[in-house]
Order: sequence, then structure tokens, then C-alpha cells
Amino acid sequence: MTRRILLVNGPNLNLLGSREPEVYGTATLADVEKLTAAAAEAAGFELRAVQSNHEGVLIDAIHAAREDCAAIIINPGGLTHTSVSLRDALTGVALPFAEVHISDVYAREEFRHHSYLHDVAAVRVIGEGVDGYASAVRQLAALIA
Repeated sequence: MTRRILLVNGPNLNLLGSREPEVYGTATLADVEKLTAAAAEAAGFELRAVQSNHEGVLIDAIHAAREDCAAIIINPGGLTHTSVSLRDALTGVALPFAEVHISDVYAREEFRHHSYLHDVAAVRVIGEGVDGYASAVRQLAALIA
């Protein structure tokens, strides 16, 4: 298997750095991708990154990961709480994945407490800010080493 990790960022994460900086910080999506790529490289992996505000694009990227990725890191954004289809895609490709949330979803609105990915994720990183992406890389790399 190729030593590659797919990084998936869902809806509204393209607004990182400007959207609610008091919740998500000031790092941009480019910063997140650079940080995650560096962590992946340190663990001996390449990184491919995708962000979309469209659920089908994310599902297509997850399906494609079967061909050349060893694992997936996903911040599904608001789809965390609504998308059975995203869950089905992730379980369907049978790759270990990490669910990442920049903010502490359990300290926010009640609807954010439910995740359709919670029970099928190999790794969960919640509320560590953007550094959580690097933590997810390290944890996944340890699982698939």
C-alpha cells in the first residue's frame, strides 16, 4: 500500500482564518494543509488534501483513496452531525480514519455533540485546534505502521 494519507476538510473549512477566529483560531486552510503535510512527512507519508463545500465531492475523494492511500484524516465540518452518506463512504473504503474537530464540539451547541463518525473512527481528535491534525497523523501512523 502506498504510504499516503488523504486529508479531507468539509464545508466552510475554506474559511479558516477568517470565520469565527474566537472558535477556530486564525490559521488558514493552507496553514492546516502545510502543518498536516509536515507531520505526514515526518511519519514517512505523503499527503493529498481536498476541501469541498459539496458532500459528493468529499465522497468521491474518499472512494478514490482506496486506490492509493493507507489512511484518511477528515474534518467533516457540519456534515459530522448530518451525513450518513459520508459515514457509509468511510466505512465502505475500509481504510482507518481519524475524525478531527478544531473546536471542542462538546463545549458548544447540543446538536454538535452527535457525530455519525464517532463509533467507526479509528482515531478522534477533538478541541486541539489546528495542531489536532498533526496529532491525528501521528496516531494514525502508529496504527498502520
